[in-house]
Amino acid sequence: MLAQVHSCAVIGLEAQPVHVEVDVASGLERVTLVGLPDTAVRESSERVRTAIANSGFFYPQHRLTINLAPADLRKEGPAYDLPIAIGILAATRQTISELDDTLIVGELSLDGSVRHVNGVLPMASMAQKLGFRRLFVPAIDAAEAALVEGIEVYPVASLCELVEHLCGKRTIARREHSLQFNEGAEPVYPVDFRDIKGQEHAKRALEVACSGGHNVLMKGPPGAGKTLLARALPSILPRLTLREALEITRIYSVADALPPGQPLLCTRPFRAPHHTISHAGLVGGGRWPKPGEISLAHRGVLFLDELPEFGARNLETLRQPLEDKIVTISRASGSLTFPAAFQFVAAMNPCPCGYYGDERQQCTCSLSAVQRYQQRISGPLLDRIDIHLDVARVPFQKLASLEAGESSATIRARVEAARKIQEERFRKWGKPNVLVNGDMGPAEVQAFCEIDEAGRNLMRAAMQQMNLSARAYHRILKLSRTIADLAGESRIQVQHLAEALQYRPRLLAG
Repeated sequence: MLAQVHSCAVIGLEAQPVHVEVDVASGLERVTLVGLPDTAVRESSERVRTAIANSGFFYPQHRLTINLAPADLRKEGPAYDLPIAIGILAATRQTISELDDTLIVGELSLDGSVRHVNGVLPMASMAQKLGFRRLFVPAIDAAEAALVEGIEVYPVASLCELVEHLCGKRTIARREHSLQFNEGAEPVYPVDFRDIKGQEHAKRALEVACSGGHNVLMKGPPGAGKTLLARALPSILPRLTLREALEITRIYSVADALPPGQPLLCTRPFRAPHHTISHAGLVGGGRWPKPGEISLAHRGVLFLDELPEFGARNLETLRQPLEDKIVTISRASGSLTFPAAFQFVAAMNPCPCGYYGDERQQCTCSLSAVQRYQQRISGPLLDRIDIHLDVARVPFQKLASLEAGESSATIRARVEAARKIQEERFRKWGKPNVLVNGDMGPAEVQAFCEIDEAGRNLMRAAMQQMNLSARAYHRILKLSRTIADLAGESRIQVQHLAEALQYRPRLLAG
């Protein structure tokens, strides 16, 4: 007898429907699994056999053919265990076979219990779009699936429980739609700007960076506070919208990185990979590509501490995502694109010992060693960083002061006001895909970054003295536009250009 069960596969960040076809025919016992399965899917036959037997059902001693259609779509992971088991039981008439409006996913343990699977949120979204009425998922993943409205979500704890529900012997309580998100809620972050002593110049630069979505490189001696400033950065970014929260949650669902008991991420991510990270870990990849750190930082912060210690290949790979806000991973079977709209923040010491240019401790590095160390970061990558920030030591008087600085909430209010100005400007001019000044292209720079004669004279002198590239020129104009927005000015003034120019990199050494 033939039975069909609907399931799905996750390709990149999107789910695709998969039809699990099970045919039980006479003949010697043999299981044939086809449909481009990977190793985990091929091993499902043994898990399913044992789970069915341990759940008190009969496993057919006949020829068994299992087809996962479409045949040209690769299938990976253990999420097909539960639909295959239901297909076998339906084909042997141990449960109902009318499952046209039902989608089933789940991994089976040997005792018949149902385990967690990755990518439940995109699976639920696909099921709702394709008109499925019911979705059966592992009980631990039901809250995540219930974020999608318009589909009945049933949490399944075991194979036996699901069969009894389908046969009408016992009812599984449906998980109600539970998308609870307050866009005006005050986010909670581990580091607040009020706790950072001194560093007013650095705080101002980070406020400008967050207001316009600009990239930052902090350089200074060890212990100056670079890492602490970076960890506080998410607290002044604008509060997440529901759309952004769902985007982030989808990525983390596919990457199996959602925190336990938290189906929806409500704060901006902060990713700080170690410099020993592999290329696939940073960018994404693998035999079946998965999101890397730069995609896990989407709508949040990607912080690379000790930037020169990262591999040259990893650093150069960042150039395309910094410009395009996406990363494309190509394999022989095809290409996948993951979002990568992150705020890039990096920190580095000025030399191998860390004290080149420090007023209190003498540097022990030779000039050539300083140059070699700083030249590990290529010019094209440096050119894509808008704000180059020197972070100096904090004097004792400020460290010992009991006076608290501005809170992150106060700074965030100014950042959100500047972002609102930019959003209105781009929406009015028919540029809905441009969200912040840092995303502007040459056409937008020409339209929105007009400068007067005094500003042109200043930029002409800066181009000659600082040997600026065309990209650097445009980035200075975009940064000036953000500074003007923070000041509530409709036009870029000379003082805005001057502040933007001071964030350009100094000479590397000498």
